[in-house]
Amino acid sequence: MTDIAQAGTVSLGDRRVRRLGYGAMQLAGPGVYGPPKDRAAAVAVLRAAVAAGVDHIDTSDFYGPHVTNQIIREALHPYPDDLVIVTKVGAKRGPDASWNPAFSAEELTQAVHDNLRHLGVDVLDVVNLRLMFDVHGPAEGAIEAPLSVLADLQRQGLIRRIGLSNATRQQIAEGRRITEIVCVQNQYNLAHRGDDALIDALAASGTAYVPFFPLGGFSPLQSTALSAVAAELGATPMQVALAWLLRRAPNILLIPGTSSLGHLRENLAAAELTLPDDAMATLDGIGAA
Repeated sequence: MTDIAQAGTVSLGDRRVRRLGYGAMQLAGPGVYGPPKDRAAAVAVLRAAVAAGVDHIDTSDFYGPHVTNQIIREALHPYPDDLVIVTKVGAKRGPDASWNPAFSAEELTQAVHDNLRHLGVDVLDVVNLRLMFDVHGPAEGAIEAPLSVLADLQRQGLIRRIGLSNATRQQIAEGRRITEIVCVQNQYNLAHRGDDALIDALAASGTAYVPFFPLGGFSPLQSTALSAVAAELGATPMQVALAWLLRRAPNILLIPGTSSLGHLRENLAAAELTLPDDAMATLDGIGAA
């Protein structure tokens, strides 16, 4: 059995979690909309992840919408004491499956209560504010108003910790003037390296960086160099891509997602993969290409 503890731990505020977590987005239907084809399989994947030592699950009530949180509750409630469930607010799904901003005080408050209800908890461990100034990537825009809503709900005892998703360095600085920011969740992987400097700055302050689409997301990573390193190490390209992230910086916390038990085991096995220096140099070149 894979020992994911070999990947180490990272702080989410006053909690420490293992660096290999699980992202629940793929448990919903196609396009992260509607129910999964096989709900029993989705439940099985969640239970297997926790049984393997995963103590950090990333989700959102706008996945489905509501679907992934309901499956998480069915699979894992009552939750283990050491399990940290991180959710996101700030977006909503249209009837055409579009992703739309939901930044008003009413929408954010409703989203927090929806997450509480569907997860079956009295307080949310971590809530990330998903910034939607540009749905495709970080873009500047003031976040004081929406983040203040979450900070108020935190003071009411409904949220323990707050993070940001799809955020710029300026927005992170703005956020820190309002409340502690325990994590930043942006797109980053072996080929998509725009946050290199941000990751290093967050590492210096002890703030977790959680890359979404660590394996490329809807367009899986493909690279001749990646495949060559994987073949040399007797691993899969996706395992190498995850191992590269784990070695890239000590504050990186991974949330690879899958609806397959086989892929789950493959992803978690990256915790035991050691990348030699020459392999790291080759892989670093992919993002610079």
